[in-house]
Amino acid sequence: MTADWGPPSLVVSDVDGTLLDPADVITARTRAVLERARGAGVELVLATGRPPRWIPQVADQLADSPAAVRFAVCANGAIVYDIRADEILHVQALEPEVLRLLAEAVAERLPGAGLAAERAGTVGRGAGDAATAPFVATAGYEHAWLNPDHVEVSDEQVFAVPAVKMLARVPGMTSREMAHRLRPAVGDLAEVTFSIDTGLIELSVPNVHKASGLAWLAAHTDVAAHAPIAFGDMPNDIEMLRWAGLGVAMGHGDPAAIGAADDVAPSNAEDGLAQVLERWF
Repeated sequence: MTADWGPPSLVVSDVDGTLLDPADVITARTRAVLERARGAGVELVLATGRPPRWIPQVADQLADSPAAVRFAVCANGAIVYDIRADEILHVQALEPEVLRLLAEAVAERLPGAGLAAERAGTVGRGAGDAATAPFVATAGYEHAWLNPDHVEVSDEQVFAVPAVKMLARVPGMTSREMAHRLRPAVGDLAEVTFSIDTGLIELSVPNVHKASGLAWLAAHTDVAAHAPIAFGDMPNDIEMLRWAGLGVAMGHGDPAAIGAADDVAPSNAEDGLAQVLERWF
């Protein structure tokens, strides 16, 4: 099915576990193939659960090369970000009343879970231009990453401002089990997904995911999205993998992502993304 597909008009990639190697580096081999692709008129768009403020850690690795990245779809599709201009182009956020309902569902199905909210800046402004703290959490929230940057607030303050994501954290439980328990209670109030399987789930506006963010980007910019190839490794990549002309899951990825893909690449530790793109570039 994939042998005669291509070349792609656009490369879309998840970041952690996909574009980056296990040391969080874009390898020389990956950089080289992305440069050759850009020379052929094919650019890279990032599609990630990360917020815009975490994008420079990735984009700066290519900033001095022909493969420098223009756009990122962030927060699992809830934010579209112009990297070069440092401008938020599009935001879809959960309103405070919905955040409260979601918190009630979490308390019912996942008692003791810590809660956090990721907030977006203002459309037309930079990633760091926010009137309120961009990431706030309750006292019971235990950060899932090694570089916590949340501000601890009261429960009521978590719900006070619209948020692009609500996060629920239960250390010691798998994210898959958390999502399984919570989805029936959430219903159509929010999307429920996860990007790591260590007790962290992410809730966003219904029908907002990486594919919806990419569709907005394609409709409102000049990216050549008529034949995109997309790479991902986790359940928050599923819609993107299905949206792409060719969806490629990483070989080490979650079974749900692999099941949604058209093709499977070697792992990020083996330059899997580069190996696939070398078919054309």
